[in-house]
Amino acid sequence: MTRLSLFNSPLMLGFEQFERQLDRIAKASTDGYPPYNIEQLGEDGLRITLAVAGFTEEELQVLVEDNQLIVRGRQEDDQSRVYLHRGIASRQFRRAFVLADGIEVTGAQLDNGLLSVELRRPLPNARVRTIEINRTGGQRQGKGIDVTTGSTSEDSGS
Repeated sequence: MTRLSLFNSPLMLGFEQFERQLDRIAKASTDGYPPYNIEQLGEDGLRITLAVAGFTEEELQVLVEDNQLIVRGRQEDDQSRVYLHRGIASRQFRRAFVLADGIEVTGAQLDNGLLSVELRRPLPNARVRTIEINRTGGQRQGKGIDVTTGSTSEDSGS
């Protein structure tokens, strides 16, 4: 079966990495454990909060690997306990979040069974650049196009 690419248009150059990230998201586990929230904090802040009741700081791991935030939890069974009924299973999990370029993880905190991971998204810098248009044959035409407005500007010299 042939896979249809969302980015196969000749007008979309350089989106191969983005397409690979979308593939990674599609292959991610559909397991709903642990549940999580994502909050917007101001203009440049984000917080991911995961419900990890029963886990200690030593049983949790937060790391960034290849533009992915990965949260892992691993609980060991206490062999000294004898359960008459076991309704709370110790389990392990791996939850991954794909991060856009530039997003930084600034910290993590475990409080009352909630693991909060703080993220910072830098505000984009506006970049304006004028591209000169040259005639074929190597002579300068004297016009540039402002790539932000699309207007032309006459250049007085050659």
